[in-house]
Amino acid sequence: MQQQFNLLMKGEVDDDTIDELEEQLLMADVGISTTTVLLDPIRDMVAKGETDAEVLRGVLRSNMRTILESVHEPLEPKTDGIWVLLVVGVNGAGKTTTIAKLSNRLTQKGRKVMLAAADTFRAAAVEQLGVWADRIGVDMTRPRNEKTKPSSVVYDAIEAAKAGGHDTVIVDTAGRLQNKEGMMEELNKIYKAVQKSIPDGPHETLMVIDGTIGQNSVIQAKQFNEVAPLTGVVVTKLDGSSKGGAIFSIAQDLKLPVRMIGVGEKMEDLQEFQPEVFVEALA
Repeated sequence: MQQQFNLLMKGEVDDDTIDELEEQLLMADVGISTTTVLLDPIRDMVAKGETDAEVLRGVLRSNMRTILESVHEPLEPKTDGIWVLLVVGVNGAGKTTTIAKLSNRLTQKGRKVMLAAADTFRAAAVEQLGVWADRIGVDMTRPRNEKTKPSSVVYDAIEAAKAGGHDTVIVDTAGRLQNKEGMMEELNKIYKAVQKSIPDGPHETLMVIDGTIGQNSVIQAKQFNEVAPLTGVVVTKLDGSSKGGAIFSIAQDLKLPVRMIGVGEKMEDLQEFQPEVFVEALA
């Protein structure tokens, strides 16, 4: 997208330039309402006689940073006790891989992580998470049997974390949106299971979204947020194929911070989201 910006934002800017810029932002999945918020100040400046491309580009970048920084919040523990993170997201978004990368990142920072394999509805989900746990070298609590409820897995994981001296529990939850009432009930049970052991938990509810699906990711985040209030999102697959513009809509429309981004398949490719770096790379 930066290449298109370089072509458009040079020399003098007029209404036609802004129309083309609007088209580029929409093609980058920024969304209509957020694009309007970004460009209205630029239109006003041009209407008042400001046509210098560098000046206007600076204002656009500033507007972009303001949207992202207004909700920005790094992913840091908010408790001196066991830090409990729920991870949600539709199947295919990269939820399990993200949990693995996050576990690895936190382990490297000196935290002792316990995984809770509470996605008991998806075939092989528990085994997949188990492979990652073994590879990273973290502990994992599995369902006791095929009939074990997700909330029971979570409770067992927290009790095991207490006994084992773990300071972090990451819960993998089922990624289903087809039945909102069922999902709400299930997540409520998970919340209660957490609070039975950790009264102020869970401390984070993070949604993993696929960065390649544009405004559909915003719709998914909105739907999940209605079921279980989110504290932030992790955007995956921002490694070239994604245009990434939906990040602005998530911040502007849903008021949710982007906590981490996935920029590749390696363990170290899960990175802290930095608004200024993202804006500079985009515009």
